[in-house]
Amino acid sequence: MPTFVYASKCDGCGKCVDICPSDIMHLTHSMFNGRKAYNIEPNYCWECYSCVKECPQHAIDIRGYADFAPLDHKLTVLRDQEKLEIHWKIKYRDSSKNQFSFPIRTTKWGTIKAPQSYDQPQPEDLHSQLLSHEPQYLKNARGLATLT
Repeated sequence: MPTFVYASKCDGCGKCVDICPSDIMHLTHSMFNGRKAYNIEPNYCWECYSCVKECPQHAIDIRGYADFAPLDHKLTVLRDQEKLEIHWKIKYRDSSKNQFSFPIRTTKWGTIKAPQSYDQPQPEDLHSQLLSHEPQYLKNARGLATLT
């Protein structure tokens, strides 16, 4: 479901451009309309929706696929900074609605530690199913669940 921008809502802040991993969000430079974001190639959208979640003006929306939401639907993504949640709202053509809320788990910019600041992995760590430093971040002293 590629993204598109409502130019009337966009203030040209560029946050979507900064966060887009596929580098398809760009800004226009019009002397009449100012800076406005747009998706230069919707076919190459990774559908990560980082731009949708990051936009403070809620100017970026999603074109839904028919198998996800039937024709004539409306899909809205809202970011609640106070509750640190993302709210997905879908309105179907029969006016029924669904809403899904998820916590924002994004690490604040500049707070991720550099790899050099961690202890050097031990040779036996190569045979473990854990990722580097994973138990610390999962905050699970019992370790990962395993199949029996």
